[in-house]
Amino acid sequence: MWINPIELDAGETIPELRQALAEAQTMQGHITTPEQILVRQARERTGLTQALFARRISTPVATLRDWEQGRFTPPGGVLCLLRLLVNHPDLTNELVN
Repeated sequence: MWINPIELDAGETIPELRQALAEAQTMQGHITTPEQILVRQARERTGLTQALFARRISTPVATLRDWEQGRFTPPGGVLCLLRLLVNHPDLTNELVN
């Protein structure tokens, strides 16, 4: 059985540490992109839920979730709109149909 250096120093196995290390290994390679941060930031600045924000920008909520989770990158026009909304969250009131 492999004992990591922390457990070696502690003189005992630490099950919670092993679990945390295993979880961290599965997350390797996950990168948060600037676009992903922008999507979340714009929505949070407006104070709207995902469903309401998606409706305001005429986008399916599933697409918004994909953007926020980094599965897809929003198109250029959407990125431009999001930058505006970060700086001027009240503009979402202008987007009401």
